Amino acid sequence: MMDFMTRCRPYVLGGVLALVATVALAVQPDEVLDDPALEARARDISAGLRCLVCQNESIDESNASLAKDLRLLVRDRLLAGDTDAEVVAFIVDRYGEFVLLKPTTGGWNWLLWASGPGLFVLALGMGVAYIRRRGQVPAGGEAGLSEDEQKRLDELLKD
Repeated sequence: MMDFMTRCRPYVLGGVLALVATVALAVQPDEVLDDPALEARARDISAGLRCLVCQNESIDESNASLAKDLRLLVRDRLLAGDTDAEVVAFIVDRYGEFVLLKPTTGGWNWLLWASGPGLFVLALGMGVAYIRRRGQVPAGGEAGLSEDEQKRLDELLKD
């Protein structure tokens, strides 16, 4: 067992190093701003924007060329003097709310946010109504077997 672990160690370390290196390559050195405060703001904004190519990664982590263009656009807007909110609004105006990793609850999005709990409450109500209805006696009352049916049942049970 120890021999196996010793042989696998270089491969595991190489895999971990490759994963770490790919994340480090996302923001290229030529994209980094000279002002550390502006760079920190750019990173914060980029972390909240979705890469439109990768779709589940932020543009800060993505290596896609569109993500690089968006990172540069964020930095250009910050250098032009825009606030963080203005930069995000600028990008949302061009790409839609889909570009936000954390969508807002305003506008029509409230319908999407409320639909989950609303459907749960509806299903719960339907379940309660079904259980209540199932326990009730039918409208005709509990009618037993007629005399003919009872005789027929007795004959069948005797056999």
